[in-house]
Amino acid sequence: MATPRQLATRARSAARRQLMQALYQWQLTGQPWQDVYQQFAAQPEFGQADAAYFREALMQVAEGRDGLDAELARHGEIPPGQLDPVEHAILLLGLWELMRRRDVPYRVVINESVELAKRFGATDGHKFVNAVLDRASMTHRAPERGAA
Repeated sequence: MATPRQLATRARSAARRQLMQALYQWQLTGQPWQDVYQQFAAQPEFGQADAAYFREALMQVAEGRDGLDAELARHGEIPPGQLDPVEHAILLLGLWELMRRRDVPYRVVINESVELAKRFGATDGHKFVNAVLDRASMTHRAPERGAA
């Protein structure tokens, strides 16, 4: 039997997986984030996800995309507009978590993002995702990383 903490961790991971897919769709279709949210919330597997986290992340990433893309440009060597949409979605989510969700340890953000990139991204996309988020964590999570 899973503990409440394990269930919460699974729900958050499920939310990230679905968020990556929602952000991918949002990028390609240009739909309002609210429409994308409604589509995903209506799917049976949405019940396994942390719904509040999903909604908050989708809304804030969509509304803050320009700032997140500026951060991506600071920490990555590929301009955001030239990124594969899968890696772009993963990086937008990972950067948002690093910048806005201090309750999520930076190692969890990076690990979950790398796992998503391994599962859904290009062959070596996970290496790029890891490098960009590691650099971003030095800026946004310096105290947590033990940096001066």
